Amino acid sequence: MKPFIIAAAVGALIAGIVLARHSIKSNRENQSVQVIGGADGPTSIFLAGKISQEETPAEYISISMEEAKERFTAPEDRIILDVRRPDEFAEGHIPGAINIANEDIGSERPSALPDLDQAIYIYCRSGRRSKEASAKLAALGYTKIYEFGGILDWTGEIEK
Repeated sequence: MKPFIIAAAVGALIAGIVLARHSIKSNRENQSVQVIGGADGPTSIFLAGKISQEETPAEYISISMEEAKERFTAPEDRIILDVRRPDEFAEGHIPGAINIANEDIGSERPSALPDLDQAIYIYCRSGRRSKEASAKLAALGYTKIYEFGGILDWTGEIEK
């Protein structure tokens, strides 16, 4: 749904730039965009959903493996999340980590992560899946996501 909204807004912006007198207005409910100044008068584009003024892009913070290890020594209410497959997790993981495979993170919040504001430190094997999972969780509303790469770079203890 969001790509359609963004595409419609970009299309309206481009259309407005091409026109002689161009400005863009949206109605109070943010459900349509009107480009003013076309040769035939105003052109309206209706959007499929509302655009929230408060909506911000989903974000997460990438930290180094060293910074993650340092943070793990301090007391904090946190979750260490391994997003590798269960068989990879069973071969060895960071002590205290829980496992939710990146492929299992979809459009619904995982039941193992009930608190949207709890610090979640995410890793995988090399760092690719941890970035993907971090972006997905941020989009689901989690606010304190710290991605720290892959277990290949971990020099601490491993738990089996």
